[in-house]
Amino acid sequence: MWAWYLLLVPIFGVIYRAWSKRRRRMQLLVSKLSAQDWATVIDWVPLVAKLPPELQGRLQGKMNLFLSQVRIYGKNGVVVDREVELSLSAQACLLIVNSDVWYNTLHTVLLYPGAFHSKQQRQDGYLVTETKEVRLGESWRHGPVVLSWPHAEQGGVNDEDGHNLILHEFAHQLDALSGDTNGVPILAKGQSHQDWEAAIMRGYEAHVANVGRNRKTVLDSYAATNYVEFLAVSIEVFFEKPEKFHEEYPEVYKQISILLNLDPLAWG
Repeated sequence: MWAWYLLLVPIFGVIYRAWSKRRRRMQLLVSKLSAQDWATVIDWVPLVAKLPPELQGRLQGKMNLFLSQVRIYGKNGVVVDREVELSLSAQACLLIVNSDVWYNTLHTVLLYPGAFHSKQQRQDGYLVTETKEVRLGESWRHGPVVLSWPHAEQGGVNDEDGHNLILHEFAHQLDALSGDTNGVPILAKGQSHQDWEAAIMRGYEAHVANVGRNRKTVLDSYAATNYVEFLAVSIEVFFEKPEKFHEEYPEVYKQISILLNLDPLAWG
């Protein structure tokens, strides 16, 4: 009898912890920010004011869940205050505000006071070389996300220039949830892989051709780097320049809209 009891206690402990975690998650997802916090979000990330009321409420819950999971650290003098937490989490959660996708493996974000050096390794056969690159942001598959905070902050404040560092790096996080950062994220239920790949490939090839001809488009030339960067830059302009993006890349706009279950064109 006592042997069974001793065996069951740890099992019930595991079940209870799992239940408590799920319950806490559900509570956070339906929780709201204070009026003061929400006013701060609107000031720092005016894009969210365009969201329909239902999505504004959903965003607040996801922000609370995000901040309960992810630790934000300032490096080299960057101070992480409430405004920084709200700005960053609002932009990060905007991508997933209307989907069931979550940044399951992300627990750390690092903020630098400007561009930073990143060590990169490249392998050619048995030869591995290490170089240092200057970057404004980077996203690792299981975290962390690393950002130049001044550039990230400006991306949130200016919601019409088509450049948003946080949206860009968290698009990479979204992409990586499929198991590899390759421009093919976990698609929405019922979304066709064939349609996704066809739209991204055609859009990317058209953009590369435009860049080669020095033809200006809504997308930054950096989107011509590869499919991964094409997707990340496309998500930036999907939110910030939806009309122009839809006009120039309608197939890509449609697929990203299905993926995120969002349509900024309808926000007015």
